[in-house]
Amino acid sequence: MYSDVVVAGGSVAGLLCAREIASKGYSVTVIEEDYEIGTPEHCGGLVSLSGLEELGIIPFRNTFDHFIESANIKSPNGNNFTIDSKKQKVIEISRRELDKQIAFQAQKNGATIKVKTSFQEINDKGVRTNDEQIDCKIFVDARGVSSLIHKDRTGILSSAQYEIYADWIKKGKVEVFFDQEKYPGFFAWVIPSGESKGKVGIAGKGINVAQVMEELLKDKGDFSVIRKIFAPIWIKGPIENFVEGKTVIIGDAAGQAKPTTAGGIYTSGMGGVFAGQAIAKFLKTGNEKDLEQYQKRWNERFGKEFEKQLLARKILERLDNNTINKLFESVTPEIINEISEKDDFDFHTGSIIKLLGVKGSIKTVQTLIGGELKKLLN
Repeated sequence: MYSDVVVAGGSVAGLLCAREIASKGYSVTVIEEDYEIGTPEHCGGLVSLSGLEELGIIPFRNTFDHFIESANIKSPNGNNFTIDSKKQKVIEISRRELDKQIAFQAQKNGATIKVKTSFQEINDKGVRTNDEQIDCKIFVDARGVSSLIHKDRTGILSSAQYEIYADWIKKGKVEVFFDQEKYPGFFAWVIPSGESKGKVGIAGKGINVAQVMEELLKDKGDFSVIRKIFAPIWIKGPIENFVEGKTVIIGDAAGQAKPTTAGGIYTSGMGGVFAGQAIAKFLKTGNEKDLEQYQKRWNERFGKEFEKQLLARKILERLDNNTINKLFESVTPEIINEISEKDDFDFHTGSIIKLLGVKGSIKTVQTLIGGELKKLLN
């Protein structure tokens, strides 16, 4: 079999890349190792409406459930504050349905999609799958975090996300829990997918995520679990090279998920779009510099924001629970209002700076993280 391009991984980035290539008339085959596009669903499912529009997606009714109205942020000692997120126009989507919607776009443009087909190896002519050889000019690695594990395990965190039914989940209201003892280096979350149903997740360094999850749910109240997903997440930012010869790396495999939250629908999706456009141009011209435009465009769009998010992550990882509790005490109504008025969910370092108490910050925090804060502010 021959295809101009083979894309390994049928998620957002891979499917958007295939859509862009096929739209220019080139043959592209997407291979997905799971039995269904959109499964398993690792994602929390939050994305800005503007982000989806830039990706070229107007969500179907069964993809988009509701807007997120607020986010309640909790400290280890129980102090909390609520951010009004209406202005940011963040929506909760079904990743299963979103991936299928993009797959439909790709197929309509001419892409071929094969499920239960796994990548085995790259060879001189193309790639070998579990059931056939596919000769190709370009191989696109969109296999997610699994592609990064052998490169740098220090950027990997364990995570768990359960889909549950529970009366304490309220439609439109996200919850975030910070506790460096329970979720070291990360946090826990509740993301509603409707009234009394949603996704509860945790991540952290060196923890038994199943055990910690059970403790969190027990503290929250009665619940029923309908699905459990355990998956690694990547928090170390983009890899050095997105293009290696005739291999193009996109999405989570390229480290394009946000270092602060590991969310990547928009940032990884744009990686797929930029890569697809660059590959299509390369197939037309044969000029390898056209392939290099992919990484250049992505870095121009997201590079500085990711650098700041990596600095913010470095700061947050150094805070103990006592310092976090003090930070929460220093958060003023003015800071909360400023964050609530911010309308860019996808570029959120400014909000993190405010939450770290830059305005009226306590001295212990200034001493601890002052140098990094100066870098963030530049």
